[in-house]
Amino acid sequence: MSRITTVIFDMFNTLVKYGETSWMASFHRIVQEQDLRTGVSKLREAWSSGDQAFREKRASVSFPFQTYYDAWLGSFARTCAVLELNGNPADAMRIVLEGMGQRPIHSDTLQALKILQGQHRNAVLSIADDRFLYPVIERLGIPFEAVLSSEQARCYKPRPELFHNLLKRLDVTALEAVYVGDRQYEDVQGAREAGMRAIWLNRDGVALDPNLPEPDHQIESLLAIPGLVNHQE
Repeated sequence: MSRITTVIFDMFNTLVKYGETSWMASFHRIVQEQDLRTGVSKLREAWSSGDQAFREKRASVSFPFQTYYDAWLGSFARTCAVLELNGNPADAMRIVLEGMGQRPIHSDTLQALKILQGQHRNAVLSIADDRFLYPVIERLGIPFEAVLSSEQARCYKPRPELFHNLLKRLDVTALEAVYVGDRQYEDVQGAREAGMRAIWLNRDGVALDPNLPEPDHQIESLLAIPGLVNHQE
């Protein structure tokens, strides 16, 4: 098997946190700044139903592509209508995007990336809009050879063409690259269907889904990656 020359990373929940604490902080700001007469949890729950509907169909080839901005903006508009709130969806999105761009960096991220530098080519492939992905890239302060978002590619994981797009940009074969991500469906399945090897970053010990492709490796910390790829032939 070909030697791994390139390590491609997912961003949110892999290199930086994505979790509920940050989301609730953004929704708290929305309620406060817009003086909305509703609870933070109620607003979050109502908005999340629209977000979940978008997530369930976004990867379908029959579903017209939407950016996160457009999908989330529409969800805010519907939420305000359902809850009878005099909210401003565009201002709500401003707060959400600011929060996304400031997601906390995982404690193992910078050390792992610095170890890999000089040994392997590093890139980022993220289902994200550029307007909140690139602020995070800038905060990391690590040079990546390529960055590809779902907004640029106009499709979402696990569709293999998203991965093929980045491989073409990097001018590497699928067998030379490994993809690192935190989800078995979007990340492991997407990479495997594109012909790549896959490392599942399973920080929380989630059970393996037998109905989905298995990763080549399962790890709990990004610091395990250098040892894996340096000995991979």
